[in-house]
Amino acid sequence: MNTAVVEIKNEVAYSFLRDLERINVLRVIKRDQAVPKSKQKLSDRFSGCLSPERSDELQHELSQMRNEWSRDTC
Repeated sequence: MNTAVVEIKNEVAYSFLRDLERINVLRVIKRDQAVPKSKQKLSDRFSGCLSPERSDELQHELSQMRNEWSRDTC
């Protein structure tokens, strides 16, 4: 069995899909059931992706960028 995502453009198409479901040609699955959402926090998901050296480099670059914005340009 394969799963396909279909965009319903009007009520006639939805009615047609329900008819196909009644004769066991396909099964209509609600969108929230078709794609389960991840419950994992992003901080947990990406924790440890950067090396400590790269993290320090990025922090230094961010500090430099912040200082450039606070600098008076006139």
